[in-house]
Amino acid sequence: MVEKRLGALPVAAEFLRRLDVAGIVDGLCPSAASAHLTHGQVIEALVANRLTSPMPLFRVGDWARVWAVEEVFGMEPALLNDDRLARALDAIAPHLEQLAGTVGARAIAEFGIDVSRLHWDMTSMSVHGAYPEEDQDEQFPVIKYGHPKDRRTDLKQVQAGLAVTGDGGIPVHARVFDGGAAEVSQIVGAMKDLRKLAGLQEFLMVADAKLVSYANITALLETKVPFIAPLPAAQVKDGVYAALDLEQATVVDWTPERDAGKTPAEREVYRVLEDVHTLTGPRKRDPQLTLRRILVHSTANAAGQQAARAKRLAKAAEDLDKLARAAGGRHYKTAEKIAARAGVIAAKRRVTACLRWHVHEDGDGVPSLQWSFDQDVIDAEAKADGWYALITPLPAEQTDFAQVLIQYKGQGTVERRYADFKGPLAVTPFFVQHNRRAAALIQVICLALLVFCLIERQVRRALGPEQTMAGLYPDNRRVRPTGRMVLYHLGELNLRIGNVTDPPTVQITRGVQLHLLELLGIEVTQTGWPQTCGRVAGSRCRDPAPSEPDVHLSAHPAQASHEGFAGQQGYAVRALSPA
Repeated sequence: MVEKRLGALPVAAEFLRRLDVAGIVDGLCPSAASAHLTHGQVIEALVANRLTSPMPLFRVGDWARVWAVEEVFGMEPALLNDDRLARALDAIAPHLEQLAGTVGARAIAEFGIDVSRLHWDMTSMSVHGAYPEEDQDEQFPVIKYGHPKDRRTDLKQVQAGLAVTGDGGIPVHARVFDGGAAEVSQIVGAMKDLRKLAGLQEFLMVADAKLVSYANITALLETKVPFIAPLPAAQVKDGVYAALDLEQATVVDWTPERDAGKTPAEREVYRVLEDVHTLTGPRKRDPQLTLRRILVHSTANAAGQQAARAKRLAKAAEDLDKLARAAGGRHYKTAEKIAARAGVIAAKRRVTACLRWHVHEDGDGVPSLQWSFDQDVIDAEAKADGWYALITPLPAEQTDFAQVLIQYKGQGTVERRYADFKGPLAVTPFFVQHNRRAAALIQVICLALLVFCLIERQVRRALGPEQTMAGLYPDNRRVRPTGRMVLYHLGELNLRIGNVTDPPTVQITRGVQLHLLELLGIEVTQTGWPQTCGRVAGSRCRDPAPSEPDVHLSAHPAQASHEGFAGQQGYAVRALSPA
């Protein structure tokens, strides 16, 4: 009797089949007729690995031996060595944009994804290793120093951009960029890619403040692609916000998802005002661009800024008191040294605007420090707390200011997807030596992220309007399932493989696993497993109660008709006693 880990492999295989990843890859870069595995099969195996147990390339073969890769995908584990995986990455590297665009279009058509609103953002991935630029292929994104999100300025990096939908946060488009590429200069290229992806359908592009440049906005207006983006802080002075009358602002009737369970008094409140914003070009002859400006006040942002200011002032006061006590001593014998240290404190604690200080020398020339904070300056800063500005060309009669805010707040979905990208899918470390393979591997992991998000979307849509279920946590509370939760619970599925007289057994140990399989359309039936349908034969598929006993399902050999799996063996069901 051999036992292998089954996990979410059947689910991954079904979604990869629907996306036709292997077919698309093989169409772009056909393999040699003598190859035991096509490039498309290898890429599917890499995607499945990222979804179940991310490994470096040289350990993927070990993963395939422990997991039921041969039973589900029909691939011999020995064929998935690091050399074969690297050759597959080399093969797809020249076709990354076509691969991303074709698979994205397939996902939109196959799963009926709404692309009327697309959120764009970029992230960086710091890498360990020398990666000399002279040894890298300039035809592919170069790993180099840049402005890392994780502030690891000592490491080189590569970057990726994602466009996710407002419908379920599905990453329908992804691109890999140089480590030194400026975000502001990638907006127009991203817009063109998204236009091609959306086809004839109009879409709204939502991005961060990097979108706001004269060149970017001019290009967006010329191509008639509507957008929403926040204005950079430098483009709106604090005095503008401080002069606003909060009482005149309109309260937005919208509650963030994170506040849904809170009392009304505890929830974040948004208020909005509207005016216009004018952008001028770098040249005098450039026409001015006039856009709607939505001025937003957030009570949570205001509270956070007030707390941060109080902390800065307290830290500065502590440092200045310490300096005042040390004035005239061994380390601060002169007024110049005291002044230099006071300047460092003011800059480090960001209190330069409100700090007032003076160094006084007594008759013996011994210096002392007197300091204070200007309360008027602090009060003026406090009046601007909680405010930020959005700009958009959307006409008011089409989209009112409250709708502009609500659509922009979906931008947080991109950040959550990057958390999945860097978390359960483990985009780093790379363990590849060439920038060509690094770019290809990142694109493969973006495909894994697409499948990850489609799994999450499928489960939530199958649950109905409430989109919550019990059984995911030990306390059995109802929550919205995430892709991470779904893969975690399915990850405990095992497959026991015997001989002809001792048939394979699929071990489903908890009711939540059966429920998730049903929601995903993967059916355990008496005629073949796995298959796709909307129900699990013979099961009520309710949310399991905390006292529900474990369930084991045994499998007998049967012919498998499910396209996309190995096709060698199916599995029928018989109930076993709880373990």
